Amino acid sequence: MANGQLIEPNLEFIRDIKMAGGDTLKSCYQCATCSVVCNLSPEDKPFPRKEMLMAQWGQAERLMTDPDVWMCFQCNDCTKNCPRGARPGDVLAAVRSFMYKKFAFPSFMGKAMASPKALPVLLLIPTLILLFAVLVLPKMGPDGEILYQTSSTIDFDYFLRHSFVDALFIIGNILIFLFAAIGFVRFWKGLKSAGIEPKISFFEALIQTVKEIITHTSFNDCETNKPRALGHLLLFYGFIGAMITTGAVFIFIFIPHYLNLLGLENLHSFFALPIELPHPVKILGALSGLALVIGGGMLIIRRWQNRDDVGANGYADYLFLYMLFLVGFTGMLSWLTRLIGIPMLAYIVYFIHLVVVFFLLWYMPYSKFAHMIYRTLALVYAKSIGRNAR
Repeated sequence: MANGQLIEPNLEFIRDIKMAGGDTLKSCYQCATCSVVCNLSPEDKPFPRKEMLMAQWGQAERLMTDPDVWMCFQCNDCTKNCPRGARPGDVLAAVRSFMYKKFAFPSFMGKAMASPKALPVLLLIPTLILLFAVLVLPKMGPDGEILYQTSSTIDFDYFLRHSFVDALFIIGNILIFLFAAIGFVRFWKGLKSAGIEPKISFFEALIQTVKEIITHTSFNDCETNKPRALGHLLLFYGFIGAMITTGAVFIFIFIPHYLNLLGLENLHSFFALPIELPHPVKILGALSGLALVIGGGMLIIRRWQNRDDVGANGYADYLFLYMLFLVGFTGMLSWLTRLIGIPMLAYIVYFIHLVVVFFLLWYMPYSKFAHMIYRTLALVYAKSIGRNAR
């Protein structure tokens, strides 16, 4: 006689999944249609049928170490063909949202980012920090005047000192990436706890994963939600371009400037602010901003027009998408208002832009922003053990 196994459902996990967009979870009656129609599911032990069963039974710990949760790209072929309206794609998206909270360090931040009630407080933190710099550390003229209030020249350094913003960026990102690394290491150890012997090396799997990500092949394998591929591609490369632009400005302008202040008199910035067209860095920044606005706008409009086909309608999904769009939109608008020559409007838009940027970066480990790392790690692990789409 086979030994019995006691299964203790995590009721809090089930409640969280329902609140995060997986409220149709209990409609599933295990017909396996979802696994049959999914182009991304492996032949052996396909998803999402088994994940639906684990979620129904509240098996949170098993799902937290299941790489298949991240092999789903929310194409919604399963949801469209589900005879019971169980929406497996939304359930898996809700499971992924739960992971941001599960692996969060410190844990209270994961809970805060998962709650819409905490959003005003989370926004208030970068707002107050930047407001302090505006009120206490503005650039002064030779006669003691506040330059951003009196000068006809629009210079964002007059309003928010670049040195203060850089310090926030560096110190904040170092702390956040240290906190994020704790969650990512926990997640990776969970994946490895299955004890499956890898078939290819970590680096081989990483190369395959990176190729898949930069080409978006998995998005193109989807049917129901295929129109999303272009918008997501624009958003992805727009964000990468914005990071490269920011890094170039910091490396070629601010680092030489600060080293010069420390006594290296012969070291000067490679180019001066403000950077204007047709400078290559400005071209990259402008194109990246446009990509963020157009790609984000495409995804937002598609969600408004067809929520059922798009899916992933949880709070974490919307918050991340809107914030990414706002980063691009406010960045482009601050540039345009400076070119037009409206000082206070340019400064206000720039202030909002920085609030959104720091919100996105500082809360990265606790929001859907972290999915870029969690998904990459899960795909690397899945490829290393031979779990590939059929």
